[in-house]
Amino acid sequence: MCARAYPCPLTLREVLNADLWRGVYGRTDRASPAALPSVPRPASRKLPRRPAAKHGAQSPGAVRLQLGEPRGGVGEGKRGPDSVQRAGHRRLVRGGQRPRGEGTVPRVLRGGPAERRRLRAQQQQQLRRHIWGHLLGLEQQQQQQHAYQQPSQGSDDDWDDEWDDSSTVADEPGTVGGRYQDFESNGPSTYSMSMSSASRGNAQQAKSSATVSRNLNRFSTFVKSGGEAFVLGEASGFVKDGDKICVVLGQHGPRWQENPYPFACTIDDPTKQTKFKGMKSYISYKLTPTHTQTQVNRRYKHFDWLYARLVEKFPVISVPHIPEKQATGRFEEDFISKRKKGLTWWMNHMTSHPVLARCDVFQHFLRCNSADEKAWKQGKRKAEKDEMVGANFFLTISTPAAPLDFQEVESKIDGFKSFTKRMDDSALQLSATANEFARKQIAGFRKEYQKVGLSFKVLGQAFEMDQQAYSAGLNQAISFTGDAYEAVGEYFAEQPGKDLDPIMDLLALYQGHLANYPDIIHVQKGALTKVKESQKHVEEGKMDRSQAEGIDERCNIISCATLAEIQHFHQIRVRDFKAQMQHYLQQQIAFFQKITGKLEEALQKYDDA
Repeated sequence: MCARAYPCPLTLREVLNADLWRGVYGRTDRASPAALPSVPRPASRKLPRRPAAKHGAQSPGAVRLQLGEPRGGVGEGKRGPDSVQRAGHRRLVRGGQRPRGEGTVPRVLRGGPAERRRLRAQQQQQLRRHIWGHLLGLEQQQQQQHAYQQPSQGSDDDWDDEWDDSSTVADEPGTVGGRYQDFESNGPSTYSMSMSSASRGNAQQAKSSATVSRNLNRFSTFVKSGGEAFVLGEASGFVKDGDKICVVLGQHGPRWQENPYPFACTIDDPTKQTKFKGMKSYISYKLTPTHTQTQVNRRYKHFDWLYARLVEKFPVISVPHIPEKQATGRFEEDFISKRKKGLTWWMNHMTSHPVLARCDVFQHFLRCNSADEKAWKQGKRKAEKDEMVGANFFLTISTPAAPLDFQEVESKIDGFKSFTKRMDDSALQLSATANEFARKQIAGFRKEYQKVGLSFKVLGQAFEMDQQAYSAGLNQAISFTGDAYEAVGEYFAEQPGKDLDPIMDLLALYQGHLANYPDIIHVQKGALTKVKESQKHVEEGKMDRSQAEGIDERCNIISCATLAEIQHFHQIRVRDFKAQMQHYLQQQIAFFQKITGKLEEALQKYDDA
């Protein structure tokens, strides 16, 4: 492999470095050994000596392993298969040939090609682990500082392609995927810490941040969200007036400042459209915001892109999940109707959130004309190059002047954590129960009522064999009763779509919210941990009190934002479940009134018989 891929002999480490850099950054040039950490060469397995063989005699498969000589010795300039001329490195010599001028006694490595492959695999694995530790340390800091400032890697020309068959959320910056998952199992011992260039340039800042330990798990939400960098005072950026987010002190604690211009948005008329002369099909939804009264057309992939941007920008805000993707059956009527309902729930939660409803990327999504492709791409690039993400997002939050009591904050967070766990379990149970009950209504109840109705009709047909005139009214009444029960069976089959399905849709939406909160709580818990560490260092005299106060202030910002989001969650939860339970009971009452009316009509037939 080396002889074909590289013009000159290389060591195993250089070959691995080049391969790794090419795999990570798409580079084909050789990586400089100076750019990587010093890696000790793993010691080769010591094997017992065997008696020296006569010159020229050697067992089949044996390979002589000996130290090479510096360039300029015997055989200079020859690059045959029997020697690798690289000063200071070992070289392999085939057969019984020995280069002239070497008086060293070779050691014979027994085992043949299989043994060499095993040792080479061990060396490659150790080198990869060490190199990945260094690369991940650098890449993590690059993601926090520069990843969100880079332009979109995807071509804007592909913006109209169908995205339903491939995920666009799992590949966002900061997520764990692909090669990172293999390295994560190695644990903190394989992680190599590296300081950013900004902290190197400011010695005082580096000294202060070094007193509070960093998380060794660089894949934790606290680190990926930028919470750690913000708490340690490493975030910096210019906050424009339009980017400021206010937390105010309400009756029940911190809350988001209300949107002064509330609005709603309807989603209607999902239609199938084509492009490329019918070669590609997709579903388009008409969105009508109340504050613009202008219709815009959006596809599911646009919702997916917006969701990814919002999750990336707001680490302590629960962005509702959009309906899941589906590779097959995307144009079936039932699927389109179900997706429309899910997107409607999602839009209602977005427009009712004081922060999400006002953010620039969401307004661009609602306002941009569907036919103005240039304006859409400009807004898309602006959102993808937004600098106020990650650690810089917390710079945009303004809090009340009075700081929070961290013990009280921790108590509220623990209580909410228990609440979400209990609510998630109960929502899962109710969803399963409602789904089973709906299935029975559609299949079981319908079938049983139709069976009862058919039995009544069979009885009426038997009575019709009596040709007496006074029995005709009874026969008709019994036949009508059979028809009534068959109709009741149809009522049961239609009813879940009116009352149970909306409840299950609401539960699915809130299960998505509940899945977001462990990460949000983890960010806040990480900030409180840094506060406790700083207080301990102050007591031990390892940190200035002013530095600890700075950490307290930044933790207070994260705590205020977290409690404000929790407060908003409880408000919309009460609103949604109150309205949905009212709707459910109203539909149930109307359902049984409809059944009662049908049975009363059947009863009236017997009075006339």
